[in-house]
Amino acid sequence: MRLAFSTLGVSGLAIPEVIGLATTHGYHGVELRAHIEESVHPGLTAAERSGVASAFADSDVEVLGVAGYARVAAPGDDGPVLDEVRELLALASDLGAPYVRVFPGAGSGLGPAETAESETTAARRLGVVAEWAAGLGVRILLETHDSHRSGAASARIVSQVDHPGVGVLWDVLHTWLAGEEPAMTHAALRPHLGYVQVKDVASAEDTTPLGLGAGVLPLGAYLEALSRDGWDGWLCWEYEKRWYEGAAPLPGLLGPGREHLARLLDGTGRGDCAGLRPARLRPA
Repeated sequence: MRLAFSTLGVSGLAIPEVIGLATTHGYHGVELRAHIEESVHPGLTAAERSGVASAFADSDVEVLGVAGYARVAAPGDDGPVLDEVRELLALASDLGAPYVRVFPGAGSGLGPAETAESETTAARRLGVVAEWAAGLGVRILLETHDSHRSGAASARIVSQVDHPGVGVLWDVLHTWLAGEEPAMTHAALRPHLGYVQVKDVASAEDTTPLGLGAGVLPLGAYLEALSRDGWDGWLCWEYEKRWYEGAAPLPGLLGPGREHLARLLDGTGRGDCAGLRPARLRPA
């Protein structure tokens, strides 16, 4: 398994410094939050996109994905949602990123009929852009989040699409909050899995981000489920510092976080994974 972190944990940081953090602490990839607050977003010019792509190409760090905010199950016209997804796909293609993250976003308090309608809407929209995404070499990943936070719920949507250009991003916090056991989520997402977001929190009531291993999420059980299946994809630490001002700064946690995941993988027999060995290290 290879390890990345999301720029949600270092919001606003310039790309050279993001790359510096990754190389210093042995991370092989970065998930780029695509938002106007960040150095990377769909409004970048062609020259700016080329500059970002070149900065990563000149390093040992990969762009894992572009984390967008399109809500594919939200009510309303398809057009604006499809345009937003296409913009994210074009950005990912220009940066050499293999994945684009989207949300369900159907809303809360839906009954069975409304839920089914939202899933049909999401599957229709994803189906429209799936072939275009595949042509760009980018895969759209629906994150286990908000209205469809369980693996079972997210899998219902992507199963309707049934296209290799569409998969699921497994956010372990949301499937845990949904009450799914790790093995249950893995079974639902196994045919669709793009990559996995790891994180840790104090409790279901207090989701302020903590360093990996400092909270209650059963990270070892998630890695065990993945390792047992021989999965060797990306683990991305999404530390939600942007939403929690009082959370500790991420840079000081990156090294211990990588070491914690390595120890957990040692326990699964996968501790020799290339992504958890130091990359091109330099003094912090």
